[in-house]
Amino acid sequence: MKANHAQVSRLLKTARGQLDGILRMVDSDRYCMDIAHQISATQSILNRVKKEILLAHVDHCVNASVHSQDEEDIQEKLSEIKSIIEELSK
Repeated sequence: MKANHAQVSRLLKTARGQLDGILRMVDSDRYCMDIAHQISATQSILNRVKKEILLAHVDHCVNASVHSQDEEDIQEKLSEIKSIIEELSK
């Protein structure tokens, strides 16, 4: 992974902490909307992590593939990116 390891790790630890908090909220039978808001906040952090990783993938992996002029590798990288984009619309 070529993304900023420290930033990705920090964000994932924050998301893990939020998930632990959500579990405590569920166990405490907290108000549904409060739980839903915390889930949204956690999803937002995970989306930031995904964005960081994907941008690094384009900057490093895809760029290296294009520079290598390996057509098969280029098509593979483009296919990977397309599949991620398709996931976003689900």
